[in-house]
Amino acid sequence: MSPSSSACSPLSESEQIEQLKKQLQWAELKIQVLEERLRLELIAKYGPASEKLNDTQLELLQLEPGVSSMEVQAESERVPEPSLRNGRPQPKHPGRQQLPANLPRREKILVCTPEQRTCRACGKETTVIGHEQSEQLDVEPARYFVLITRREKRACGFCKEGGVVTAALPARIIDKSLASDRVVIDTVIAKYSDHLPLYRQSAMVEREAGVEISRATMDGWVMRVGELLSPIAGAIGRELVNGTYIQADETPVGVQMHDGRGKNHQAYLWQYGTPGGSVVFDFRLGRGREGPKRFLGQFEGILQSDGYAAYEQVGGPKIVHACCWAHSRRKYIEALKLHPDDRTAMRIVARIDELFAIDAEARSANLDQLAHHKLRLQRSRPLLDALQPEIEAVQREALPASALGKAARYTLALWHKLVRFLEYPEIELSNNLAENSMRAVVLGRKNWIHLGSQEAGPKVAAILSVVESCRRLNIPIRDYLTDVLPGLADRPLPQIKRFTPTAWATT
Repeated sequence: MSPSSSACSPLSESEQIEQLKKQLQWAELKIQVLEERLRLELIAKYGPASEKLNDTQLELLQLEPGVSSMEVQAESERVPEPSLRNGRPQPKHPGRQQLPANLPRREKILVCTPEQRTCRACGKETTVIGHEQSEQLDVEPARYFVLITRREKRACGFCKEGGVVTAALPARIIDKSLASDRVVIDTVIAKYSDHLPLYRQSAMVEREAGVEISRATMDGWVMRVGELLSPIAGAIGRELVNGTYIQADETPVGVQMHDGRGKNHQAYLWQYGTPGGSVVFDFRLGRGREGPKRFLGQFEGILQSDGYAAYEQVGGPKIVHACCWAHSRRKYIEALKLHPDDRTAMRIVARIDELFAIDAEARSANLDQLAHHKLRLQRSRPLLDALQPEIEAVQREALPASALGKAARYTLALWHKLVRFLEYPEIELSNNLAENSMRAVVLGRKNWIHLGSQEAGPKVAAILSVVESCRRLNIPIRDYLTDVLPGLADRPLPQIKRFTPTAWATT
């Protein structure tokens, strides 16, 4: 029989059964993967956002012989169970809160009534021996008023040759504007710090002051402020690129393109910052590598990000890439949400949590960078040496398309970047500070929905850069803008670096 005729011969009954078994096995695996995807969608839509293990999972971990009690403690970080009263849990009272000492105090003295001033025993007038004191947080509601500026005009009473002189107007954010600088600044802060859309602010002004100010007018104020702050945002960016450590992240934002399609374009705000320092947002129409490549230039310090490929092949030849353990941990948490009893995923999460517990211990002990580095080498390195083969075993055994298989593949692909913190003590374990800086964008996006035009993007990015930098540096944003904005347009560009939030805080 020829090979061709043999190839076309029908399969035997045993071969057909074996083929059907394989088909059934692959079908079952495919169903399992699809079920995981469906559950992830449902969890993302309806499930809790917490990434902590629940009590049942922690109990399973305690029964696991390969997991230490320190790992369980590091993962739990839970508040003790509240006491019960009438069968209901009662939270522990934190005690009376102390009001900040820097807030101004105003005294209101309550005097005793005439009856209380008379001694109940002898009838003589009593004397003041002290005061019972209590404190409450109070507020004066915003009051709109018309500020009348009268400029003094002077002339010589003895001759006409001297002419008339008039007192100079102080520098303003928007010349000849109906609104004062304080109103303009409050509008910007309300939108980009408190996430209050302009149409609500317009309605509030009309309700409180009876003055109708259109959204278009307010938008003009905001764009002018963004235009003024753009050079400062550029100076913040140069500060970061001239430094040694940058954390990066990006988030989408809708932009109205006015091209007749009736659809928003999905642009991106790229965020760059350094822990304990300033932040800058860079507006780009796309998510390609061109954004970070142009911003970073020849940066040769440490760049920490997630595993997004656009951060590769950027910066100078000596740039050091580091990745985020929180992103890696999150993928195992997703696997646990799908399979809550998966001890392998629980064990990996617990080991990652022990890395964070070691760093938390160093912070609580106020260790300097050298001592912190020694602690990492002493305790974190052995942990990683044990964790890597465990994840490699998961990658061999788990389905490649399963949540656990994807988590293992993600971690191992970035392993050399995840362990960089053992070489560079300044590297944080996670990129969470960068993600936290994105919250203002995400919250605001839910309220103001989109940017009004492509040209507005860089101006909004400049405002967000200043607002977030002030938040990180604990600078009162209103004080900063009040001091910096008036007259900023007339300052030479070489002087702008003196007005970044970092420089302003040191003056």
